[in-house]
Amino acid sequence: MLIKELSVRFHVGIDVSKLTLDIFILECNIHKKVSNNPRGFNDLLQMIEKNTHVSPELVVFCFEHTGLYSLSLALYLEERNLHYAMVAPLELKKSLGITRGKNDKVDSARIADYARRFGDRVPLTKLPAKDIRKIHYLLNMRERLVKNIHGHLVTYKETLRVMRPFDFPELFSFYESTISMLKAKIKEVEHLIKTILKENSALWSSYRLITSVKGIGLIVAAYLIVYTCNFTRFDTWRRFSCYSGIAPFEHQSGTSVKGKTQVSPIANRQIKMLLHLSAICALHTDTELREYYQRRQAEGKSKMAIINILRNKLIARVFAVIKRGTPFVDIKRYAAT
Repeated sequence: MLIKELSVRFHVGIDVSKLTLDIFILECNIHKKVSNNPRGFNDLLQMIEKNTHVSPELVVFCFEHTGLYSLSLALYLEERNLHYAMVAPLELKKSLGITRGKNDKVDSARIADYARRFGDRVPLTKLPAKDIRKIHYLLNMRERLVKNIHGHLVTYKETLRVMRPFDFPELFSFYESTISMLKAKIKEVEHLIKTILKENSALWSSYRLITSVKGIGLIVAAYLIVYTCNFTRFDTWRRFSCYSGIAPFEHQSGTSVKGKTQVSPIANRQIKMLLHLSAICALHTDTELREYYQRRQAEGKSKMAIINILRNKLIARVFAVIKRGTPFVDIKRYAAT
């Protein structure tokens, strides 16, 4: 549902910081700063009722998606069935036009004005289900653990170049035990992710269907479920392809600008990277995709362009099995038998 479709009378912009919220009621031209905690959220509603003389249900709240800093506010509003829209910071920035200077009060006013002007385009926000949020937290934890392992491995290998293990066995023992511990923690996180998926029938069904597509395993499947809100956030695979940064776009204007058709840098780079790894894996496990890759390469297509096509094919397959409700069928294998 879009903001414009609501019968709201007031637009409230909120600039979210780590410790505070700057609130601006557009129609009343009133600003107030409150704490970014439950007590501050109660002050927010009291301010609304005092200055607008209407129920909070007739107000729409708009604020930037700032991760953990805005999550508590979103949960508070959702528990009370109040209307709110969490907007991507880049979208807000691009909508403002030419601006000079900034402060929290001005930002909150700009956000409120954005909600009023673009109400026909801004959808209301609904947080993902609790299990999906849990999986997202675990995936973030796993990503940090993987980065830590990589850092320790690099240091370990560089140390080996200048020092032999028996010169300082305690140091190398510490490196090895730390790396082993981090690997064990990653396995624990992955086990917990799979446990949450199994305990939720809808998520487990989606997971089984997604992983039937060759090249996609637990982690990529979990990310797909998280970023699509279990395939309720995107209508088609092409929309998700655009979100992931693997959809090609033209770059032409008039007679002088004739750039190459290429993907946009505005993307979820994490899922883009994971889809790249999935495409590489699928090349080794899927006969159909491998033959397609070899055929296009023989035609002169660049390797990265073909890989990008494979990424799109994988997304198309995933959305197809979810829509159909049946696992992926390897036609090549059945044709050979």
